[in-house]
Amino acid sequence: MNQNASITAALPLLPEQAAFGHVDHWIFDLDNTLYSHEAQVWPQVNERISLYLLELFGLDGLSARELRRYYYERYGTTLNGLMSEHGVDPDDFLAFAHDIDLTLLDPNPDLGAAIAALPGRKLILTNGSRGHAENVAGKLGILHHFEDIFDIVEAGFLPKPERATYETFLAKHAVDPARAAMFEDIDKNLIVPSALGMKTVLIVPRTPDPFREAWEQAAVEAAHVHFVTDDLTGFLKPLMRSELTPLPVAE
Repeated sequence: MNQNASITAALPLLPEQAAFGHVDHWIFDLDNTLYSHEAQVWPQVNERISLYLLELFGLDGLSARELRRYYYERYGTTLNGLMSEHGVDPDDFLAFAHDIDLTLLDPNPDLGAAIAALPGRKLILTNGSRGHAENVAGKLGILHHFEDIFDIVEAGFLPKPERATYETFLAKHAVDPARAAMFEDIDKNLIVPSALGMKTVLIVPRTPDPFREAWEQAAVEAAHVHFVTDDLTGFLKPLMRSELTPLPVAE
């Protein structure tokens, strides 16, 4: 049964959240999940990618943006498309794409406290680079709450939502998906986690993001989306161990 529900900090604990009582592995996407679009992080990355394509192929700005969209839709990431079709150096691309200004990204101590209070391990699973994740999470003031970051390099440059990427991540970090929850801003990236047995939470923007496609920010109702929220901090706050069903005790 789909347990799709919007949860905010102002609401009391919902009965459905007892479903998280068994969770001791908390897995978070990075971009547009751990911060809101008002920080203007992702638009900068997209523009850097377009600039990379413009300089690489001698395109005009509009053609570069269209090519970026083509690679994203066909290959999951622009990098995957460039590597597949042109043998582009991934390290060079990632360094260029993530050379951005984080001035508008403010520290979020409330989110940090909510993540810190979650029982068990916390991990970041991103299609971006480790350096980008460290910079963003560091600016948010939450990096130290995460045990590790699994980035596109460790995924062998195979992006989410490919099943092999999740399987590689789970194996590396010895994560039992039946005891894990996944937080993502793109619903298709929750299909495999749900199929593997994870609880899934789709993060949607509180206000429309003009820099993203409508389908990328829709509050999707589907079997693989167990919860939807536009307030990650508010969603996490009731999930402290004291608020949930205790974990089973091993005999």
